[in-house]
Amino acid sequence: MDTFLRFLYEFVNQIVAGLYSIVQGVKQMLNFPAFYNLVSQYKGDFTTAEWILVAITILFMIIFYGGTIFLVIFFGRKIIKRIKPVSKGALINEVEELNKKVIKLSKEKDEILAMKVSQLGLKPSDLSPDGEAETEQNGEDEAAGEMGIRFSKLNLIDMEYADYKIKNYGNTFDLPELCHNFRHFAASKLRLFYKERMIRTFVAGLASTRLVILQGISGTGKTSLAYAWGKFMKQDSCVASVQPSWRDRTDLFGYFNEFTKKFNETELLKEMYIADYTDDVYTVILDEMNLSRVEYYFAEMLSILEMPDKKEWIIEIVPNYWPSDPKKLMHGKIQVPPNMWYIGTINNDDSTFAVTDKVYDRAMPIDINEKGEPFEPEDIDAQNINYSHLDKLFTEAMENFAISKETLDKIEKMDDFVIKHFRIAFGNRIVAHMKKFVPVYVACGGTEVEGVDYFIAKKILRKFEQLNMALIRDEIDGYVKFLDDTFGKGAMAECIEYLLRLKKMG
Repeated sequence: MDTFLRFLYEFVNQIVAGLYSIVQGVKQMLNFPAFYNLVSQYKGDFTTAEWILVAITILFMIIFYGGTIFLVIFFGRKIIKRIKPVSKGALINEVEELNKKVIKLSKEKDEILAMKVSQLGLKPSDLSPDGEAETEQNGEDEAAGEMGIRFSKLNLIDMEYADYKIKNYGNTFDLPELCHNFRHFAASKLRLFYKERMIRTFVAGLASTRLVILQGISGTGKTSLAYAWGKFMKQDSCVASVQPSWRDRTDLFGYFNEFTKKFNETELLKEMYIADYTDDVYTVILDEMNLSRVEYYFAEMLSILEMPDKKEWIIEIVPNYWPSDPKKLMHGKIQVPPNMWYIGTINNDDSTFAVTDKVYDRAMPIDINEKGEPFEPEDIDAQNINYSHLDKLFTEAMENFAISKETLDKIEKMDDFVIKHFRIAFGNRIVAHMKKFVPVYVACGGTEVEGVDYFIAKKILRKFEQLNMALIRDEIDGYVKFLDDTFGKGAMAECIEYLLRLKKMG
């Protein structure tokens, strides 16, 4: 009987979900402000001929909507005319019949309940006022079936972690050892080979921001790197495969279904909720994150993750409170766990959207454009790692290996040069990221100049792609000379290589 009930619930839920999709589709068709915004977005690029085509398109849309409304009214009137009025006496008789059926069903319920009580060995005093035995929920299907419970998965997590205590793994490793172990684990266990510098860059990127973007040509191991990091931490990465249809945060966290009165919880929301219970390190992979516009579905998270006080990392999941809501969902809001990182992978081709400055400025982009060379690794196992220990290593690195005043002065001179010759400036946000990235890069075994070089190339010079290369091509040689004179001949190799490649492409 339980199997049938589960089948019936999923069967009906499938139908209701389909109806809900139809309603959502109708709402999207009637979203006239979106049509207006779309026209406004492109109006500056339309030619006269294209404006004529736009007008024809809008005219056909008006005809389509007008015809649809006419047909609905026309057939609606025909249906109404065929409906015969029901007499008052007939309604009274029908109500009486329904009352008899209710009485009969109530008796059957009492008989079934008596059998249930007998089987469980309970006394009448063990029953709650509504006649149900007060037993623990057992499994996700029972939790989903309880009236008034809209977060079945999160409630089950509360049950599972009811007696959970934070585990102290006694970590003693430092950052160079972490990089070494991760690199050799990926090679020995997963046959994924990465260069030492790539691992340093990745770990430093995690220290500088919660959003890391892995970009480059297909097949170089972008997703594999994030996957390997989760395996190394003994917490498998949660993979959220971005779809072109993603438009807002509900695609990340889920939504409340008004028909079923249940919240459709995503695996990402579930992972966030678990992470808030523990001191482990968690990873979310936003695979192919630019198949949709990142600022559509991730905008709120971008703002939240920038707040300096992690206690303010709170996001609203639902606008109201139910007594049965999970205990860590306070008044419909959930704490964004600080021990979780979001790693996006992007491919730049015709099927994807360009990632905007708003996203790049808040993330750490890392280029993976070459395959790692195989080497003979040490046999390293996955490790239990406390987030608190990792965060402590990051903090200590930022204190012990802070960027020197001499280098900061050189960066300021470079900023002035870029403003003067290219009309581009980088703000306090990027400088703050640099002051986190470079010290951790140094603590992982790199040098300060290498860290600054990589950071500037990926976070600042990337903005040059927006410029008219025909106008700035002659300025690039002067900029290369400035970098050599200021930081040392060839010291800023990453920046120089990027600039020369831009000049060649322009």
